[in-house]
Amino acid sequence: MQSSSQETFAVELLTELRNDHFSLRAWYRFFQRSWMQTMQTVHSNPSLHNSWRQFTLTIALLALLALIGNGLLLGISDTLYLLPGFAFCVVWQQCDLYWHLGLNRSVHSGALLPRVGLANELTWIRGLCASYLLGRLFAGLPTPSTVALAIFLCGIVTDILDGLIARNTGTQSRLGQLADAETDFCLYLSLTIILLRNGVLPLPFGLVMLFRFIVPFVAVLLSYLAFARPVRFSSTVWGKYAGLAQCLSFLVLLAPAPFASLAHLLSLPILSITTCLLIIAPIAQITHIDFLHGKG
Repeated sequence: MQSSSQETFAVELLTELRNDHFSLRAWYRFFQRSWMQTMQTVHSNPSLHNSWRQFTLTIALLALLALIGNGLLLGISDTLYLLPGFAFCVVWQQCDLYWHLGLNRSVHSGALLPRVGLANELTWIRGLCASYLLGRLFAGLPTPSTVALAIFLCGIVTDILDGLIARNTGTQSRLGQLADAETDFCLYLSLTIILLRNGVLPLPFGLVMLFRFIVPFVAVLLSYLAFARPVRFSSTVWGKYAGLAQCLSFLVLLAPAPFASLAHLLSLPILSITTCLLIIAPIAQITHIDFLHGKG
């Protein structure tokens, strides 16, 4: 199957990179062969390429609207500081999508899907939200809680809808799985740092949340670079509970002024429960790591 050949190709690249001790020449060959594989996919599937191009124009328009809205709400000076980091993140995410078009394969049949698809587009819109927050962090700009709450709610809505649409339309793909993990990582990591900077999230709880992202990330890096084995993190019940608890924590911490008293009462017990779940979830997730070409 094509999906199997893609996985084999990835393992070969990683093995070659490791055998050459991660030298500059090895990295050059790694990116060169990856790029050639991407171009082969693009040239063989013009409809998929056109879909990416159309969606990139949509993302560019949404990014422009975000900058205009930022200028109206937070001022021109704030927007000029935001622009470089935000633009870099947006360009990076669209290049990342282009680079991984070969993963736009059905998880059921392994067939390459002819379009990026609405489900993946919603995921990348959530990525645009993450890019906005990352742009503010890179620029050292404060992020008002109202802005963070609006972006967080947008992230929740797109997170719910992309999965529903993918399942109902039969367009679940490896690309969608990768994008979902990347965008969630960037969005929730950004929110955690912003809450810490705003003094809303107590440091001990914040550190646990940060480790919740760092531990799986480090595990993935080690699997790729040390063992030349791409991994898939299996979904666990503990992980789902931890994700729900963390979302509830964000909602409480970002609650608008009329709900401040109630949020203050709920914050400590909810953060305590969330912390326990966030400690358990990575352990359960690592024990369910699925290594390609064998279990680790």
